[in-house]
Amino acid sequence: MPITDEMIQTATRELYSRSLRKVPEDAKEGLRAAMRTESNELARRTLDLQLKSAELAERKDRFVCSDSGVPTYFVKIGSKVELGCDLKASIRRGYEELVDTIEPPLLKHVTNPLTQERGYHGKDMPIVSYDFESGADYIEMVCSPKALGSGRWAALELFTFPSLEQIETYVLDVAIKAGAQHCPPVVMGVGIGGSFDHCASLAKKQTLRPIGQVNPEPILAQMEERLKSAVNALGFGPMGTGGDTTVLGVHIDYSSGHGFTPVAVCFNCWINRRTSVKIWNDGRMEWGE
Repeated sequence: MPITDEMIQTATRELYSRSLRKVPEDAKEGLRAAMRTESNELARRTLDLQLKSAELAERKDRFVCSDSGVPTYFVKIGSKVELGCDLKASIRRGYEELVDTIEPPLLKHVTNPLTQERGYHGKDMPIVSYDFESGADYIEMVCSPKALGSGRWAALELFTFPSLEQIETYVLDVAIKAGAQHCPPVVMGVGIGGSFDHCASLAKKQTLRPIGQVNPEPILAQMEERLKSAVNALGFGPMGTGGDTTVLGVHIDYSSGHGFTPVAVCFNCWINRRTSVKIWNDGRMEWGE
């Protein structure tokens, strides 16, 4: 049974809609854990307010934040998938159907960078990245909308044979520049190496990694702990209220490359928006976060 246009359109609509209404369980647990260790009373109250907002949005089936951002998808295609659809066109149609039907309506956040005209549609919208997986008989789609908090403060710099200390200093500099403007506590994604575009993709994908998952690379696991402690020591705190909780996690990946080494840093705001689905050849749709 091939995967159909209707399946892809349904997945596209549902993923975006769900991502706007539900804070992932690991993010909520991260907020609860932060409340237990946070030393600043105002910060604790802010974390509590964020948790209550998440729970209320889920219970009332409403958006957690009015800034729905722009639709951004990661699509992984298994080598054993039977495709009976025009994948790219179906994703576009699914998004168009969502714009016409979603309640409450979306605000017009899609912006033409040349004219500043705002709407729901535009060039390369929705934004989709594709990858492949050997041996899999499913398509995996992940939606992680990019809004101001999760998108504006990302940065990338190219170094030549940098030391780990130089890399960590740069990541910390980016965190200092962002301050609390990305709606903390955030997840930071860091990419090291590869090419300019590949490094940025590594960083973005690391924001999708579950909070609390230990990095399998020992050097990176140690770096993550150092950077998490250093960023939290800056004292920006939840939504800039001060305190010990600016990041819930720093997640890092790397790629081999040339002597020039790009380092990319990006963020997911406290809502940590992400939803996923696997669509199998037999028609099953397995939803996740």
